[in-house]
Amino acid sequence: MSTLKALIFDVDGTLADTERNGHRVAFNRAFDDAGLGWHWSPALYGKLLAVTGGKERIRFYLEQFNLEFVKPDDFDGFVAGLHAAKTRFYTELMAQGEIPLRPGVERLITEARRAGYRLAISTTTTPENVTALVTNTLGVAALDWFEVIGAGDVVPSKKPAPDIYDYVLKEMKLTPSEAIAFEDSRNGVLSSLAANLTTVITVNDYTAEDDFSGAAIVLDQMGEPDAPFTLLAGDAHGQQHLNIALVEALHRSGNG
Repeated sequence: MSTLKALIFDVDGTLADTERNGHRVAFNRAFDDAGLGWHWSPALYGKLLAVTGGKERIRFYLEQFNLEFVKPDDFDGFVAGLHAAKTRFYTELMAQGEIPLRPGVERLITEARRAGYRLAISTTTTPENVTALVTNTLGVAALDWFEVIGAGDVVPSKKPAPDIYDYVLKEMKLTPSEAIAFEDSRNGVLSSLAANLTTVITVNDYTAEDDFSGAAIVLDQMGEPDAPFTLLAGDAHGQQHLNIALVEALHRSGNG
């Protein structure tokens, strides 16, 4: 049985509830700034989350929900510019402290560091968004806690493809059996499982009804000692919040 060496975290929806009140708001501000007159409601945004990646989401919106828009000649440049503006508005929101970490996230990361585990990030969001979230919740020094930050367009195919996890594992010189992944969505778990990683799921409002077949455990949140999680699927091994003891037990069960 391989020894657990690293914890690999998704970002949006896993570390923080960034989608509804972060990315969606930033997209709408970018649309307003560009004079487009578009508005992504919470319900519409939930449908757009079927696609990972911000630029990809804009394209999906125009292909499926806004067929009347006349695409400019330099459509790729238009999408890239719009997404860059959205990233700027998102980092401004983060700087204002609008989006905290989810319950239990900071505690688990602290426990992992104290126990000597290596940390990494595997996400489809941009490096700038990762930096904004981490520095405005954990502090600037926390960026150095994560040995590898796999983000954005560093790989050709985004989740549900396994590429981003494969990239992180390669950079860390680890096998899949030496790490465990933390995700929140169907696309996320498809990606991590395709990379042969034991996976912990914490759902959110947008992903609560997703199919998480194959995950080691499904929780409503990581929880705290005085605010336990709700177990949705799997074996909590007698624990009531996601601590290192439970992470180690889940890894052993998945790699026995």
